[in-house]
Amino acid sequence: MDRLNLHLLSDSTGETLEHIGKAAIAQFENVETIRHFWPMVRSEQHLQRILEEVARNPGMVLFTLANQALRKKLENGCRALGIPFVAPLDPVTDAMSNLLGQETRNRPGRKHVLDDAYFARIDAIQFTIAHDDGVGWENWEEADIVLAGVSRTSKTPTSIYLANRGYKTANIPLVPESPPPPSLFTLRHPMVVGLTTSPERLVQIRRNRLLTLNQAPETAYVDLDRVNGEVAHARRLFADQGWAVIDVTRRSIEETAAAIVQLYQERLKGVAEGIGSSASL
Repeated sequence: MDRLNLHLLSDSTGETLEHIGKAAIAQFENVETIRHFWPMVRSEQHLQRILEEVARNPGMVLFTLANQALRKKLENGCRALGIPFVAPLDPVTDAMSNLLGQETRNRPGRKHVLDDAYFARIDAIQFTIAHDDGVGWENWEEADIVLAGVSRTSKTPTSIYLANRGYKTANIPLVPESPPPPSLFTLRHPMVVGLTTSPERLVQIRRNRLLTLNQAPETAYVDLDRVNGEVAHARRLFADQGWAVIDVTRRSIEETAAAIVQLYQERLKGVAEGIGSSASL
């Protein structure tokens, strides 16, 4: 299997690059893609730190930078490192410029109007980062969504993805030996969603994680019997609480997030109509 480090640099939220990168990668088979996401790149100092990271993890750079000075610095840096770089919007904007007879207005993030929705998204991102991995449980009631699941069920990346869509998201790992805070079971505003996966797949993911950290690959953390117990414990908890459950075994982060958003919207509709709902996907 080929491996690709894909660096996505944007002077705004980076949603456009995410979609472009995903669509392009889908055209190839047997490629392990490691995405390095760099939004809000608007200073030379920030760009320099990114170039240092690109040097440590060479691959390919996709970017949307309107600031010509930053763009030139990025292009020169990539050339010096021998790393390919692409500005995927250039052909489209050039064609439109020729057709319309107008020069483009190079303003960072111009397509993202600084309206209430924009600031709500930034607020959601800040909230989500501050409530990762069980932190800040005292004010989980302010969240829109709370994700619960055993370690390595994609809670953090799914939370960040949801935050970029404007949903305040908290997440907590479920560990049999360490019960979650009681407030998890009394939440009224947030929708709590349980994430589960197959024990065999979980063992594989955890073992790969240990290898990337240069830690011993055979520990209780990857013992199949123990992992079976963790997953069973979490599933019993989900059933007892009547939470919606999503199996992430064969889902990408985007697919999991889309399923959660669908459940959230159905919940809002149900609340408006005075109907409760639960689901398992």
